[in-house]
Amino acid sequence: MRLAILGGGGFRTPLVYGALLTDHHEQRVDEVRLHDVDESRLEAIGRVLTQMGAAHEDPPSVLTTTDLDEALEGADFVFSAIRVGGLEGRTQDERVALELGLLGQETTGPGGLSFGLRTLPVARHVAERVRAVAPDAWVINFTNPAGMITEAMQQVLGDRVVGICDSPIGLGRRAAATLGLDPLTTSVDYVGLNHLGWLRGVHSGGEDVLPRLLADDLLLGSMEEGQLFGLDWIRTLGAIPNEYLYYYYFNRDAVASIRAADQTRGEYLLDQQRGFYASMAASPPDALGEWDRVRMERNATYMKEARDEGEERDEHDVQGGGYEGVALAIMAAISRGEPASLILNVRNRGAVPGVPEDAVVEVPCTVDSDGPRPLPVSPLTPHQLGLVLQVRGVERLTISASATGDERQAVEAFALHPLVDSVTVARELLRGYRARIPAVDALFTR
Repeated sequence: MRLAILGGGGFRTPLVYGALLTDHHEQRVDEVRLHDVDESRLEAIGRVLTQMGAAHEDPPSVLTTTDLDEALEGADFVFSAIRVGGLEGRTQDERVALELGLLGQETTGPGGLSFGLRTLPVARHVAERVRAVAPDAWVINFTNPAGMITEAMQQVLGDRVVGICDSPIGLGRRAAATLGLDPLTTSVDYVGLNHLGWLRGVHSGGEDVLPRLLADDLLLGSMEEGQLFGLDWIRTLGAIPNEYLYYYYFNRDAVASIRAADQTRGEYLLDQQRGFYASMAASPPDALGEWDRVRMERNATYMKEARDEGEERDEHDVQGGGYEGVALAIMAAISRGEPASLILNVRNRGAVPGVPEDAVVEVPCTVDSDGPRPLPVSPLTPHQLGLVLQVRGVERLTISASATGDERQAVEAFALHPLVDSVTVARELLRGYRARIPAVDALFTR
């Protein structure tokens, strides 16, 4: 099978290739095509993959290209992990919001809307080229904001687009492991939107064991979420929130912490990756080792603003990974008929009561040769449903504004986001993003 990876020069591409190297089935991916708009980044990541493959017999071949159609031609699966505007754009997503006293974060709040505005037109173009060049391919989307991008691509390709994220995977895995259970033998009740969901149950042996976890100070306090949200607040909710809900529940704390830091997350990653790709240009003998070292540094500082000074992440979380295994499981289920149960971003189709049928939700799904099917879940609480519907409405406005160039819709999207507290500020946000990010400005000047 042939896999096209869009954004193939990105730092996380080796995680996907590493997962492919563990697959020894006779019907596996044997050719990978990496596409990126930056040829030097492609060369760097290609060098890392070559060293990874050298330790394996018959690794998947790797072709690098800056031509989108060449990457897509004949693909069975397309993995999309593009970053329109690069990390330079991300730093502006963060700074424009922070300068107005709002959360500056990549996918949550106004920064996520700016990221979405400039990414959506490119995602639609990719979907159109898939339809033209590889109409039978399945698209696995990891491009952020994942729910918004998945929904826009589905408007072109239908249900052959599936969104994935590693946050709910990690949360379910941590909860099961904390209870001493094998994550592979447990099922979870998880529901929401991408980066906006709640773990409401952990089922093992026909029993929901989440109440046992919530009642135990030692166990719950040992989880990152217990430290992040506090035991009392988790018990108040009766569910464990996705880590990104920290930005909603502790918004002022997050904004204060980010503003007090020397660098935003985007600025840190920009400096780090500039150094990494510069070192790759010098053709180091151990490209794989250098990549792994930088990866560990990157993971160790994830959501640093939410932790106390000196507090370190759990070793298992620092190791990272997760979404690449989900991508492999999706491909195996569809191409080889190996059924899987996964948390995915798919059309609701009635799975979540009270949420529109065509909305992209993040819920447990079964996946087989016909693709993913969302499993029905119990109703959301009024708080959860209200927040989901409000954010989903904002995402729909953003999708429309990116397609039409309607500035009023963009202002409406910013103004109605729960983390933006004024219509006046919403207008200032759009002005700021247009002034600093050409790809956002281009939407409204075409």
